[in-house]
Amino acid sequence: MDEVERIERAMIAIRRRQTRRTLAADAPSGQAFDVLDVVEDATEPTVSTVAAALAVDQPRASKLVAAAVTAGYLRRVADQSDGRRSLLVLTEPGRDLLERAHERRRGAFDRAMTGWPDADRAAFARLLGRFVDGLD
Repeated sequence: MDEVERIERAMIAIRRRQTRRTLAADAPSGQAFDVLDVVEDATEPTVSTVAAALAVDQPRASKLVAAAVTAGYLRRVADQSDGRRSLLVLTEPGRDLLERAHERRRGAFDRAMTGWPDADRAAFARLLGRFVDGLD
């Protein structure tokens, strides 16, 4: 098995663990939760931003955003520079939910690297970031 195949298998294992909710135990599942991650990372998050980031069509993104708004995790605010669009803003419950998920994921990652020397952790973080950047 070559390195690329080993990486593929590792990425599949990570995805399965996420699906089993190992990394986000009390968070909404799948794309419903991914919407919050997109909004948190975007400079000016809109439904279009969500659609592009999640690779879904506009109607699907609208439904996902509407569900997050209904759940109280997001709110829509008028874009002051373009009255035709709304920006998406995390609410306090949405920020709290994301913070709990970040803490849980970071804890899982920290446990997975138990016993790793600091230099290995730093190298892994650098290489993983480089790998993810290369996927774009």
